[in-house]
Amino acid sequence: MSRSASARTPWLPRLVVAPSFLLSFLFIYGLMAWNGVLSFSASRLLPNYEWVGLEQYQTLFDNERWWVALTNLGIFGLLFIGGAMVVGLLLAILLDQKIRVEGALRTIYLYPMALSFIVTGTAWKWMLNPGLGLEHLMHQWGFENFEFGWLVDPDKAIYCVAIAGVWQSAGFVMALFLAGLRGIDDSIIKAAQVDGASLPLIYWRIIIPTLRPVFFSTLMVVSHLAIKSFDLVMALTAGGPGYATDLPATFMYTMAFSRGQIGLGAASATVMLATVAAIVVPYLYSELRSKN
Repeated sequence: MSRSASARTPWLPRLVVAPSFLLSFLFIYGLMAWNGVLSFSASRLLPNYEWVGLEQYQTLFDNERWWVALTNLGIFGLLFIGGAMVVGLLLAILLDQKIRVEGALRTIYLYPMALSFIVTGTAWKWMLNPGLGLEHLMHQWGFENFEFGWLVDPDKAIYCVAIAGVWQSAGFVMALFLAGLRGIDDSIIKAAQVDGASLPLIYWRIIIPTLRPVFFSTLMVVSHLAIKSFDLVMALTAGGPGYATDLPATFMYTMAFSRGQIGLGAASATVMLATVAAIVVPYLYSELRSKN
């Protein structure tokens, strides 16, 4: 190879990747910027670039449905994040005992993560439907007084969404914690056992505290999933009964594409983006700082 050809070679991969990089930058960050512009405009059925300042945000935070969505996000977020992390950690500790059927159990626990939230929502909608699922099955078995109508109860439907979400994500959390557990030196456990510490005490006092980086990373990922939750709610409850299970993501979709209030939907999307950034940016900063 000539010297001129070798000099051009390092630029070839960049030239090949450049078009896809530019398109990704345009369709991701460009559309994010456009959404921000629309949130300060008078857009309704179609984009309208008449500047109205913070009017859309004021309308947003005066909207009762938006506050219901925020409240639901708080309930769903606490139950989803807490439930997924607790169940995932317990499953990881179980598999860390190196039981014989570990491979089969790991596959079973990870299987829900292979499904989309649409499939999960649809399956749990059938199971929790009073006329088709668990309640109907118990009645057929002779338990006529059994009732489980949470899915059609405006005060309890959000808990059904949380149950389905934990079922979906607990296996993924388990895999993260299991990887962290397998990275701990066995000599630490053996030394603690020699000193007379019981296995539960070893996990509580020694092993789990060493998993702080895994806890932090898992918390960031699961929190991100909670804020963006859309398809699970749409498949399971479609935001109902009424708008009792609305989340910010479903609120944004309804306002922008069903109610013809593009500016209001864009404002809610911008608030969601700011919330995600408030979670992701500190995480990225800490990761980059630790590497430096």
